Amino acid sequence: MSSLAGKTAVVTGSSRGVGADTARLLAAQGANVVVNYRQKAPRATKVVKEIEAAGGHAIAVQADMTEPSDVRRLFAEAVEAFGGVDVLVLNASGGMETDLGEDYALKLNRDAQDDTLTAALEHLPEGGRVVFVTSHQAHFINDVETMPEYVEVARSKRAGEDTLTARIPELSAKGITFVVVSGDMIEGTVTATLLNRARPGALEQRREAAGRLYSVHEFAEEIARMVTADVPTGHVELVGGAEDFLAQAGGR
Repeated sequence: MSSLAGKTAVVTGSSRGVGADTARLLAAQGANVVVNYRQKAPRATKVVKEIEAAGGHAIAVQADMTEPSDVRRLFAEAVEAFGGVDVLVLNASGGMETDLGEDYALKLNRDAQDDTLTAALEHLPEGGRVVFVTSHQAHFINDVETMPEYVEVARSKRAGEDTLTARIPELSAKGITFVVVSGDMIEGTVTATLLNRARPGALEQRREAAGRLYSVHEFAEEIARMVTADVPTGHVELVGGAEDFLAQAGGR
């Protein structure tokens, strides 16, 4: 029996893409899954129905992660439905949008991540796990230059990672572990599509540098694996295509 059997996982930003596949994979391992979405209810409902059709348990909860009251309601509904929360996957991110305000990237990728963790700590038990999902472009931004179109997002995501990492002593005191999963550009994601549109050839350039890029499902598999992996708190799992980032970072 999976170690996730009967446990509850909240996956932010999970109505599509990497988050949706992560939700499906965790449900397949026996977890009750909370599928979070900001606007597109039909997409989230579809993910829930797919999980249930496969014999799993899930609910869809609307919550804008930049709204503290929404975040608290997200966890309240998770507890009401399943009795508790054991795992938090911080997958929701953004900042490439042009219609959500000048400071939206920092608001979502740093402030909302911190606030979501604070809300989760009211429910996560000893033995709980928090997984923060990021990109190599963000994780290495202090040492490796990225595309100008992505700099603001990358810096905001790195700020989020640093803010959460600084809370590891607080988490450890509660018996909760924290893990970071960092991936290269992912084929088929909204961010990769937007970046390639802004800078034609960006995807091909990363394919050449990395050898190949992960698919949405492959990256989701790595995230799901780190939910139960036997790794120390603070562990950073670099998923595919990190060699050139490590080489550049080591040379500075």
